[in-house]
Amino acid sequence: MTAVKPESFVEYLVIEYRWLLAVTVLMPLSFLWKIWSLARNYVVFKLSTAPRAHEKKVKHVQRQIKNWLSGDRSTRLCTARPAWQAMSFRQGLYKKTFTNIHIDLVDILEVDTKNMTVRCEPLVTMGQVSKTLEPLGLALAVVPELDQLTVGGLVMGTGVETSSHVHGLFQHICVQYELVLADGSVVTCSKDENADLFYAVPWSYGTLGFLTSATIKLVPAKKYVRLEYHPYHNLTNLANKFRQESLKDNPHQFIEALLYDKDSGVVMTGDMVDEIGNDGRFNPIGKWYSEWFFTQVEKHLIAKNQKSTVEYIPLRDYYHRHTRSFFWELRDIIPFGNHPLFRLLFGWLMPPEVSLLKLTQPESITKLYNKAHVIQDMLVPIQSLESAVQLFHKEFKVYPIWLCPFKLFNNPGQLKIRSGEWEMFVDIGVYGVPKADGFETVSSTRRIENFVTQQKGYQMLYADTYTTRDEFREMFDHTLYDKMRDTLPYCKDAFPEIYGKVNRNVRK
Repeated sequence: MTAVKPESFVEYLVIEYRWLLAVTVLMPLSFLWKIWSLARNYVVFKLSTAPRAHEKKVKHVQRQIKNWLSGDRSTRLCTARPAWQAMSFRQGLYKKTFTNIHIDLVDILEVDTKNMTVRCEPLVTMGQVSKTLEPLGLALAVVPELDQLTVGGLVMGTGVETSSHVHGLFQHICVQYELVLADGSVVTCSKDENADLFYAVPWSYGTLGFLTSATIKLVPAKKYVRLEYHPYHNLTNLANKFRQESLKDNPHQFIEALLYDKDSGVVMTGDMVDEIGNDGRFNPIGKWYSEWFFTQVEKHLIAKNQKSTVEYIPLRDYYHRHTRSFFWELRDIIPFGNHPLFRLLFGWLMPPEVSLLKLTQPESITKLYNKAHVIQDMLVPIQSLESAVQLFHKEFKVYPIWLCPFKLFNNPGQLKIRSGEWEMFVDIGVYGVPKADGFETVSSTRRIENFVTQQKGYQMLYADTYTTRDEFREMFDHTLYDKMRDTLPYCKDAFPEIYGKVNRNVRK
C-alpha cells in the first residue's frame, strides 16, 4: 500500500501491527458479541416477543420525528446508527450535522410458512435470518453472502447473490415495506398498495422515510449445495460459459465466477440437494479450521487436470462462504489468517466484526484506504463483461474479481433496462489494493464510472462515487423518485436527495 505517515506513535502501532490488535482484542470481542447475539435472537424468536414489541418501537420512531416537526426543522434526519456499525468502510459526514433518529429494530417478526415469507425489522442480519430459517427447511430466495449485511441496507441500498440470475436483486424478493414518513405517519406499501412508494424505496438510501419492516420471499431449502467448478485460462471462453449458464431456460440455482487474473478464473454452478452424491467430495467449508473459500477455488484453477470437479457443501456454509475472509479483504489485515496452524488454533474466533475494525481504525488507515484501496461493485449488461474486465484490469488491476449474474426486471424505479421484461446483468466486484500503473483514485474511478454509464449500467452506492450530480441523474432514473419526494409531506425538508448522501464529498 501507499505509505501514509502516522499522526502518533499509537497510530504507527495500529497501522504496522494492526493484526495484533485484531487477533488479541477484536477477535475475542467479536466472538463474545456473536454468542450474545445468537442467544438473544434465539430467545426472542422462540418466545415470540418481537411482534408485540415492534409496535412500541415504531411509535418511538414516530415520537422522535414529531419532536423534530414541532421544532424549527433546521436540520435534516438520518438514523442514529453510528457509521462504524455499517458494513461500508467509509464514514458518513452528514451524521454529525443531521438530527439522528434512534431505530432499535433488530428482530425477525414472523415466518409465514403458508405464504412463504418472512417479516423482518431493518437491522436484522443475513446471518440471523439464515440461522433462524435453516431448522425450518427454508431460506431467502436471495441471501447476500456476508453475515452482517442488514435487511435495511439491502433494501435501501442493494443486494445481489448467486441466485440473482433467477430471482433478481434483493429488492425483487421483497413483497412489502413498512415505513415511517417525515410527517410521522406509518405506511405500508406493496405492488398493490401505495405502489409508487413501493418501487421508489429501493436505492433511495433513507431519503423517503425510515424503513421499519420488510416482508421477504422464501424458498424451500435443502441440506447441501452440489457445486461444480469450471476452470478457464481464457477470458472469452470463461465469459461465454458464464453467459451461457446465466441465460439458460432452466439454469442452475447458483452461479458465480472468480477471476484470478485477466485471463484465468473459475465459473461455479450449483444446485440444492438433500444427499451427497458419488460424483464429488463433501467439503464443510464453514468449519473453523477450513481454508478460506477463495483460495480453495483457486486450487481448481491450478489443478493439473484442468477439468470440472464437484463438491457438496452444507447450504448455510455455502450462503456465507465469503464471510470468514470478507471475500479476500481480511488478508490485508491479518496476512497469516489463512495459515493452517492459525486456522486450527484461532479460526473459531474468525472473522473480527467489521464494526470493531472500523471503530479502532485511525485516521491514517482511513487515508490509506482512500489513496490506495478500491472497494467497488459495478453492474453492467452481461454482454459487456469482457470489455468491463479489460478496463478494470487497466485501471485497477485488483484480483480476485467477483462476478455474479443477476436479472434486472422492468419495474418502475431508478434502474431501467433497454427493452423486454428483464435483462441479464453482471455485478463486477473489485476489492483490494490496485496494482495498475498510473492508478489514481479519483481519475481511475471516474473512467470506470463513465464506462458503466455508457453501457447503461449502474454503480452500487455503498462505495465511493465521484460522479457529478448531472452524471448521477443520468445513471439513475429519478422520475418516480422525484415524484415521491414532491408528493410525500415534509420529505424534502427532512431528507437530502440520494446524491447528497452517497457522493464522495459527503461520505468519507
